[in-house]
Amino acid sequence: MNPYERKRRWKFILLAFATIIVGASLWYTDYLVRNISTAERTRAELWAKSTRNIIAMPDVNDEYITFIYSMRDSLAVPAIVVDSAENIITWRGLDSTKTNFDLEADSKKKYDPKYFKSQLKAMKSQHPQPIVLELNNRNNEKWYVYYKDSTLLTQLRAFPYVQLSVIAIFLLVAYGVFNSSRKSEQDQVWVGLAKETAHQLGTPISSLMAWVELLKSKFNAPDDPLIIEMENDVKRLEMVADRFSKIGSKPILHNHVVYEVVEEFVNYFRVRVSDKIEFILSGDKHVEALINVPLFDWVIENILKNAVNAIEGQGSIKIEIKENLVKEQVFIDITDTGAGIPRLKFDTVFQPGYTTRKRGWGLGLSLTKRIVENYHQGSVFVKDSEIGKGTTFRIVLKSNMTYEATTS
Repeated sequence: MNPYERKRRWKFILLAFATIIVGASLWYTDYLVRNISTAERTRAELWAKSTRNIIAMPDVNDEYITFIYSMRDSLAVPAIVVDSAENIITWRGLDSTKTNFDLEADSKKKYDPKYFKSQLKAMKSQHPQPIVLELNNRNNEKWYVYYKDSTLLTQLRAFPYVQLSVIAIFLLVAYGVFNSSRKSEQDQVWVGLAKETAHQLGTPISSLMAWVELLKSKFNAPDDPLIIEMENDVKRLEMVADRFSKIGSKPILHNHVVYEVVEEFVNYFRVRVSDKIEFILSGDKHVEALINVPLFDWVIENILKNAVNAIEGQGSIKIEIKENLVKEQVFIDITDTGAGIPRLKFDTVFQPGYTTRKRGWGLGLSLTKRIVENYHQGSVFVKDSEIGKGTTFRIVLKSNMTYEATTS
C-alpha cells in the first residue's frame, strides 16, 4: 500500500470514529430530550386538570383549593387552554404585559389578541396533539390544552449542535495550525536535503565532465555519437543538481520561445525511451513566455515519464503548443495513448505520494504542479482522459506580455 492510500485509509478511520462519537452524542441528547418532553407533557396534564378542578368545583373546602393552587403554581410549563371554538379559557407562563384583561388595573398592561394567536400557533407547531380535558357536564364540553417546551428543553435540543460546532471549529483551527507547522518543518527538511544533494553531486559531475573531455581527446572523436550522448547525460546531471540547488529559493524567469524549450527536451528524452513510442511535436513555434528552463524541463520530464509509463508497448505522445489570444495564455497539451485515468482521480494524481507503480514515490506530478503554479504563476491539470484510450495533461502559462503587465 503506497503512502497516499495509507494516509487516506487513516482519514476514513478517523472520520468513522468521529461519526460514531457524534452519533452517540446526538442519540444520548435525543434520549434526554424525549424523557424531559414526556415529563413536561405530564406536568402540563396535571396543570390542566388542576385548573379544571378549580373552575369546575368552586364549592370545595379551602384546604383542598389551597392544595390544588399550590400544585398548579408549581408547574411552570407555558400553556393555553381553549374550548372547541378555540376561545381562550385560561393560560400560564405567558408575557403578563400582553395578557391583562383588566385594562383599568394597570394601563401599561394590555390584552393583545395577536400575541395569544401567535403563542397558540407556536404551541400547535411544537405539539400538534393537544391534551383533551372532558368537563363531564350536561353539554359534554371539552377543553384542549396546548403547551410549549420549557426553556431548558429548548436549550437542550440545541446544545449538541452548538457543542459539535464549537468542537468542529476548534479541531479545524488546531488542524490548520498543526498542519501548517508540520508542513513548514517538512519543507525546511526537504529544502536542506535538496541543497545538500546538489552539493554532493557537484564533485562527481565535474569529474565526469573532465572524463568526457579526456575521451574526446584520447580517441580523437569529438563527433562520436556515443560520446556526445554521454556528454548530454552529464549535462543533464548537472542540470538536475542545479534544480535541487534552486529548491527553496525564488527562481529567475527569462523570456523563451516555448516551442524551442520543449523541442530541445523532447529531442533529449526520445532517444532514452523505447523506440516503439512516437513523439509528435506541433503548434505555434513563435509564442513566448517567461520560463526558468531547468525547472520547466523538470515539468515536461515528469509528464512525459508519466505518459511513457502509462503506455504499454507501442503508442504515441503528442505535444501541442498554442496561444490563447483572448486570455493571453500559452497552452501546452501533452496527450498519450496510455491506460487513462479515472475521472475521480483527476485531482488525486497531483497529491504527494499517489502512484500506481509499485516502485514509485508519487512525487513527480506533485512537483510538476508546484513548479508550474508557485514558480511560473500558471496551472496544470488533467484536461481529458478515457480509460484504455489515453490522457491529456494541459499546462497553462501566462504569455510574456501578460506577465510584464501584472508585474510592472
